[in-house]
Amino acid sequence: MTHPPTTRSVARPPVVDTDTWQRELAELRVREKAATRELDAIAAQRRRLPMVEMDDYTLVGRDGAVRLADIFEGRSQLITYHHMWHPGAEWQCGGCTGFTSQFTRLDALAAYDARFVIVTQGPIDDALAYRERVGNRMAWYSTADSPFGADVDAPAGGGFAVNVFLRDGDTVYRTWHTNGRGTEQLSHFFPLLDILPWGRKEEWQDSPEGWPKGPAYAGWLDSPDIARLYGPGAASH
Repeated sequence: MTHPPTTRSVARPPVVDTDTWQRELAELRVREKAATRELDAIAAQRRRLPMVEMDDYTLVGRDGAVRLADIFEGRSQLITYHHMWHPGAEWQCGGCTGFTSQFTRLDALAAYDARFVIVTQGPIDDALAYRERVGNRMAWYSTADSPFGADVDAPAGGGFAVNVFLRDGDTVYRTWHTNGRGTEQLSHFFPLLDILPWGRKEEWQDSPEGWPKGPAYAGWLDSPDIARLYGPGAASH
């Protein structure tokens, strides 16, 4: 078994007295507060975005065909995470699998008149089997027989995406979209890494000389790792 290096074997932050530490923390807090206010301003602008009316799409869920408007389950707002899918693959995208494994307790969204689901290009039976294998807890829907995924920037063979929709009766509107690193704001995992002394330990990050670093994504769990941790039988390990 490979053990992580001890703090004695790699570079570490300098050791200072408490007053110095408090002073430098206070300087950093000024920037952190400014970033929080900027995020508030971005969210305010997001709430002022226009929206576009969607077609009356039909997807497939666990219980069969379902209209996009009905996926809201009576709520007014819907977030969809579009999970990458490779037909016939034993393991689907590790990034998508790991990212969505974070979301296990989303019932609180109901109090905000919202729901969060996964949509994939995979056939529903395959998608649900994969969901079970990796221990995912979200509701999955298939757009394999619908242009919905392609129309919201997540086509077959394409990348992952997040979309947000607003429902008015049976009419659905698309209000927001992101992909790439834009999805990080929905994650609690990356912010936790970013407050660690060594950060994500990826070579692209701006870190002091001597900080442990490796290739981008080197620390990410792959789909088999997620299955081992959260899939059937994980509790017995």
